[in-house]
Amino acid sequence: MENTPIRVLLAKVGLDGHDRGVKVVARALRDAGMDVIYSGLHRTPDEVVNTAIQEDVDVLGVSLLSGVQLTVFPKIFKLLEEKGANDLIVIAGGVMPDEDVEAIRRMGVRKVMLQDTPPQDIIDSIRGLVAERGPR
Repeated sequence: MENTPIRVLLAKVGLDGHDRGVKVVARALRDAGMDVIYSGLHRTPDEVVNTAIQEDVDVLGVSLLSGVQLTVFPKIFKLLEEKGANDLIVIAGGVMPDEDVEAIRRMGVRKVMLQDTPPQDIIDSIRGLVAERGPR
């Protein structure tokens, strides 16, 4: 099991049309040996959760620049609960106000990495969260 790569789905939810940052993160995670799936732009919470379950990922990373974090994450967590996928690690990235960071953490987002987070910190955070959770 220890040789199994960490599987990560990176998703852009909503109308946000900018994805350069998430592509940089995807490349860094791949270079670190993780299996990475990028959803592409303009996905719905339903699409993202269904893909995460179908692809059997360890981590769902949602990248947001459009200010919809307080509406998107409640939908994602409700869908995960309905589908029995509560063990999925959900992280967030992008640009958002500090008060929203705290709010989404209270919702269940395990880690928030904003636009100035170095790629190695993202890699280390994901590895740490998966190790902390243990095997599924």
